[in-house]
Amino acid sequence: MPRPHSLPAALDALDRAFASEEPFPVTGCLYCYGAQDLARLSGPLHRISQDLLSSVAGETPDHWDDFPRLYRRLVPRIVRPLVAGRLHIDEELIASRLVQAGWTTWDAPLAQALRDVWDTWWQTTLRTHRGPVPIRRTLAVVTVATGRLRPWLEVWTGIRTTAADARLADLIDDVLFEAEFTDLSMGFYDEYHATAELVDWLLTDVRDRVADARPDALYRIEAFRTGAPHAG
Repeated sequence: MPRPHSLPAALDALDRAFASEEPFPVTGCLYCYGAQDLARLSGPLHRISQDLLSSVAGETPDHWDDFPRLYRRLVPRIVRPLVAGRLHIDEELIASRLVQAGWTTWDAPLAQALRDVWDTWWQTTLRTHRGPVPIRRTLAVVTVATGRLRPWLEVWTGIRTTAADARLADLIDDVLFEAEFTDLSMGFYDEYHATAELVDWLLTDVRDRVADARPDALYRIEAFRTGAPHAG
């Protein structure tokens, strides 16, 4: 099956792939969720309110008797507002929850449909000057979800457009704030340590673009890597 060429197409394909996930009796914490909530979660997806969906999307796995199955079924309802910046939950928390749900072990059509969303979302982000989700958070989601940072940076290296460079400037402004790049972790639980890979990429693959984006950035990043003192 050919991969989708646009984010809307990827999201529609995600809906189709996960349509095979049938409703099932959801059981879990009756202290935090009432019987009516569990009944709604056990029924058709479109009948689950946005408030309930948001609560479940960020909830810890131990609240549910079958967390992986519940989260898998809710993926289309979670991911579409996530990439649109409308879920109103920390985006990195969703990536962490997907990892806890074991999304890469799901049936191949489901996992591939989600991979296609990550790929197209990232490409779309880099080709757009501004978007609903900040570049750092977008990068964190795809990195934590897949457990790899370098492939996403390599895609960025290959896209030499004004939009991609504007996004690079945004990222630099973000991670240079109070020298945060010296200990940069991604994921709600800081599970992915990104500093070494990111610094190497900034000083090699996109060095010229960094200099264009922030004249002082190279000096500050080089100073960090060599341990030299630098101005804050």
